[in-house]
Amino acid sequence: MEEIREIIEARYDRLAAGDVPGMLAFYAPKVVQFNLAPPLGGWTDGHDPAPLAGWLATFAAPPRRTVTQLEITASGDAAFATSLDSMTAIPKGSDSPFTMWHRMTLGLSRDDGRWLIVHEHASVPFYMDGSFRAAVDLKP
Repeated sequence: MEEIREIIEARYDRLAAGDVPGMLAFYAPKVVQFNLAPPLGGWTDGHDPAPLAGWLATFAAPPRRTVTQLEITASGDAAFATSLDSMTAIPKGSDSPFTMWHRMTLGLSRDDGRWLIVHEHASVPFYMDGSFRAAVDLKP
C-alpha cells in the first residue's frame, strides 16, 4: 500500500510542477473520470494531455494539492484510495488565491506489477437548503 500512497503523492507533485506527461504516467490508457468540471463523467483517454493542459492554462501557476485522511484498501490487483484533498490556486486574471476542499476516490489496477489509476472521482458536497450552492467553504 506504500506504493499506492507514493503514486498519489507523486501525482500531485507533478501537478504542482506543471508536468502534464509526468502526471498522466500514473493513469491507465482508459480511465473512468468523474471530475469537478463538466462533463458528468465517462471513459476518457488517460494519456491525452489536452484536458489537463487546458485546465492548467486557466491558472496563473499550477495548483497545489494536499492529500489528507488517505485510506487505501487493496486486494490482489485492485485497490481503492479515498481522501479529503485541498487545492490552492490563483486563477488567471486574479491576484488572490483560493483554497477548496473536495472528496477524492481513486480506483487502481495493477498491470504488469505497476499500479495505474483506472477510476477517478472528485466531488464537492452541495448545500441541501434549496440553493444548491457548492459547499466550497467546508474544511475537515
